[in-house]
Amino acid sequence: MKSELIENRIIVWNIKDSRELFSQGYYGKPIGIPKPKPEEIDVPLILDLIEGLYLLENKKISIYQSKNKVSVEDMIEICKKEYHDFDKKYLVYKNFRDKGYIINPGIKFGCDFAVYERGPGIDHAPYLIQVYNRNDPITSTGVVLAGRLATTVRKQFILAIPKGKDKVDFLALDWWKA
Repeated sequence: MKSELIENRIIVWNIKDSRELFSQGYYGKPIGIPKPKPEEIDVPLILDLIEGLYLLENKKISIYQSKNKVSVEDMIEICKKEYHDFDKKYLVYKNFRDKGYIINPGIKFGCDFAVYERGPGIDHAPYLIQVYNRNDPITSTGVVLAGRLATTVRKQFILAIPKGKDKVDFLALDWWKA
């Protein structure tokens, strides 16, 4: 499937390809359709850079920029310029995707990722993920803010802490009422 890199987004212009890619794992967002069902997609699909890299690495799409093919190495460099701590965030993204989860940007929840077990529109994201470096301090205020947010939206807040080049440790926060 051919796609085009425009600034910091990747667009799949072919409608049939958009529909197929979305139905294979809820990749991307169809332009102008807030909660789409795969069969309703009749518009191009917009992918963020992390999704695009993952799909490129897995040979599901090819990416072009100004008619030039973008390599995996080029895409990694583009992502590093766009995302703070890209390597760690990508490791966490890949970890969840490889296990069959649907993972979307978590910006509307104030975190790195929202993770679905089956997909948006089918279930609600049960997990909010924030990526931390091993040496990052986590304040008590930060823990309370994360917990309150997750509780308010009925989700579990998970700290994802990459360990080396291919492992991630997870710390889940639960709130209990006494």
